[in-house]
Amino acid sequence: MSSDRLAAVVATAREARLRAIAPYSHFLVGAALVTSDGLVITGCNVENASYGLTMCAERVALFKALSEGHRSFSLCVVVADTDKPTPPCGPCRQLLWEYCGDIPVVMANLTTVTAELRMQDLLPLPFDGRLL
Repeated sequence: MSSDRLAAVVATAREARLRAIAPYSHFLVGAALVTSDGLVITGCNVENASYGLTMCAERVALFKALSEGHRSFSLCVVVADTDKPTPPCGPCRQLLWEYCGDIPVVMANLTTVTAELRMQDLLPLPFDGRLL
């Protein structure tokens, strides 16, 4: 992916972050999932008073994509207002691995990209269908 295209996808994730519903943590997260044919599908975190029902931005984007029939992905971008990289949480890593495979995950804050790792680095010993 070209640096201009990556910058555009990161900007899209930053915009998605602004739609987050985070009245409890005030921690806004945006995500952008790129399909193999280049479509960008966004998500933001949506909190709930019980916290356990909160949905992360990455899963929102993934579930939107899957529910719209997309099955092949090339990149995930996660944006949060942090100095250090904000990687996907454990459940998000599991779902990204299962449905996206070993794609790059770009982490960014409000001004710059902070890290890029592949899913195999974020989830080095995954549980998946090969074990069933």
